[in-house]
Amino acid sequence: MPHEAISVFDMFKIGVGPSSSHTLGPWRAAQRFLEGVEKSGRLFEVTAVRVLLYGSLAKTGKGHGTDVAVLLGLSGDDPVTFDVHQIDPKMNDIRAMKKLLLHGKHEIDFDPAEDVEFLMTESLPYHPNALTFLAAFHNGDSIAETWYSIGGGFVKREEEEEQAGVAAVQLPFPIDHAEDLLHWCRKTGLSISEVVMENELSWRAEQDTRMGMLHIWRVMKECIYRGCNTQGMLPGGLNVKRRAADLNNKLLGGRTYTDYNSWLEAVREGGHHFKYTLDWVSCFALAVNEENASFGRVVTAPTNGAAGVIPAVLQYFVTFCDGHREDKILQFMFTAAEIGSIFKKGATISAAMGGCQAEIGVSSAMAAAGLTEAMGGTQRQALMAAEIAMEHHLGLTCDPIGGLVQIPCIERNTMGAIKAITASQLALQSTPDFAKVSLDNVIKTMWDTAKDMSFKYKETAEGGLAVHIPISLPEC
Repeated sequence: MPHEAISVFDMFKIGVGPSSSHTLGPWRAAQRFLEGVEKSGRLFEVTAVRVLLYGSLAKTGKGHGTDVAVLLGLSGDDPVTFDVHQIDPKMNDIRAMKKLLLHGKHEIDFDPAEDVEFLMTESLPYHPNALTFLAAFHNGDSIAETWYSIGGGFVKREEEEEQAGVAAVQLPFPIDHAEDLLHWCRKTGLSISEVVMENELSWRAEQDTRMGMLHIWRVMKECIYRGCNTQGMLPGGLNVKRRAADLNNKLLGGRTYTDYNSWLEAVREGGHHFKYTLDWVSCFALAVNEENASFGRVVTAPTNGAAGVIPAVLQYFVTFCDGHREDKILQFMFTAAEIGSIFKKGATISAAMGGCQAEIGVSSAMAAAGLTEAMGGTQRQALMAAEIAMEHHLGLTCDPIGGLVQIPCIERNTMGAIKAITASQLALQSTPDFAKVSLDNVIKTMWDTAKDMSFKYKETAEGGLAVHIPISLPEC
């Protein structure tokens, strides 16, 4: 079979929280559904639209804002550019007027309370994250189109190939397994990040890839900084207090700043001792995921629920390891992206398919490998770091309280980041020749574990913490 070509920009996507599979994916599916209607020349013939949500999208969709994402997608808004501060006003207008401007061009009657259905007891066989769009036309015709949100913002239309967001290409270095990656590194003498860059040339010029990835890092930095300077309560009804801003102020001890760069210098002035560094890694991760939980702009890395791990580890590298050079940042991100794509091909990056091991575990493995290469580790040490990180996330369940990406999701990002740094340090101090477990072994084990895991622990809010913590969330 031909290999699956996945770009670094498929693994790192700019979007809106709180969930890549429950928010970004349905948003993209809605956009593509309407794009198809418009290409058929029938957009202005539509008289009605209904949306059916199945499985995990139904059970935890309210907490993840799935209905909000679908309506924004049907409105023609894009998650990369849409002003997140306009989400609530726009949704309030749609609910009050009971009108929807399809693709920003054609107005129809639409009542979100009636026309978006959460089918709690129904699932489709291909994937737990399924949604169907129904459209009726003036002449009495109707169409139905089913889409699957398969994790990390990737979507797949029923009976079609996965829509990775890029054209199908033949890469010079096809990679489906970690052993394939190691083969090309050995054969060419290139580092992991260099192999990745050679593959990216199949899509675009090197400068475009470099600039695009540095923009991704810029969005990550802005998210960390914003989260470290925003106080208040997270939305959704759990009454979770944001902690990153208070921790930021405590750690700075009165040192002042006016922007990201002066803030970074203020952080560095505090030293490099272990407890201080550890607290900052946690703060970086908390900041991102509190932004994610607040429908803020984040980068899927590889998912929204795990969006804080890679930025936290990369910010740690930039802040405390003199990793502020652009080439080092790119090394980190290219290597991390390749590890994520290998997990996607060999297992899953969807919590609804594999539990939280598929999100926090994968992001931790990605960060561990990226940090190891950026710190001067060999290709085999980078793969070893990824294996160590995932090995110690195996079996991690997804049991969000109230279906919200808050408890335990936010703190899990801090733990994933710390494990990634620890895994990298272990790998850098080890000889891979003596390792008993390969990255491919652990990916296969993760997938076997995912298939054996009870559905209750796969983002349904029907097991674990979700059923043992008493709450009252009428909107869920």
